[in-house]
Amino acid sequence: DGKFIRLYPVNFRDQAYSKQYRKYQWIEVEAAHHTGRDFRKESYRPDSDTLTMLGEKIATNGNWLERSKYVLPLRSASMESLKEQQKIDETSLGLIRPKLIKDMIVGPADRDWKPSFYQELRQARLWEDRTASREPPRKVPFTFKYLFECDDPRCKGHRMMNEDWEVGALYWKLIDGGATEEVACQKVKQKFFDELCGPKKDTHFFVGTVLAHPKSWVVIGVYYPTISKPPTGPIQPTLFDG
Repeated sequence: DGKFIRLYPVNFRDQAYSKQYRKYQWIEVEAAHHTGRDFRKESYRPDSDTLTMLGEKIATNGNWLERSKYVLPLRSASMESLKEQQKIDETSLGLIRPKLIKDMIVGPADRDWKPSFYQELRQARLWEDRTASREPPRKVPFTFKYLFECDDPRCKGHRMMNEDWEVGALYWKLIDGGATEEVACQKVKQKFFDELCGPKKDTHFFVGTVLAHPKSWVVIGVYYPTISKPPTGPIQPTLFDG
């Protein structure tokens, strides 16, 4: 119906290639509301065996015009408005357009998962194949936080963690390629701040709440079409018949 939902766990690494969908690609899958401790209304548990891909991923033509038809109607005016909506109906997913993205702060983090969380990860369906449990993904030993302001008189500024899985994927790709931790962090910032939040981009943040801390919001993705510019050059005369 055009609204956000959250699908997890998805045993993506164990799926056949024919089911390894891409971002902005339509899929069809049977899913049911999560039960137990995840009470967030948008959270669904998919049955990965029923997953099918529907066509190719949505293209970026025309400054992401086709993607924006589905994404931008979901935009909230600000984080302040989104939090107000959360009080009304327990919304836990959203999209915002920051007025000003000041910086991305890189800081140290624990190098290993907490033992209890590590065991949960190992036992989760997400990391299991048909025969044995898989190891959880490597933990990134740094945090990447956006510092931004909303276009809202109530906004006092936000410092929000970027939990986009692509941040970790890029970090480990750089490390595995021989980069030092310092260089890897610099390049992650170059990508997710200098490039995706640069002056040529109409940057939006996909945001969501944290299960263990339902009032805490984090960035879970970045939407960054190029800013449309009006045509330049001399105005062409218009000819009227008669």
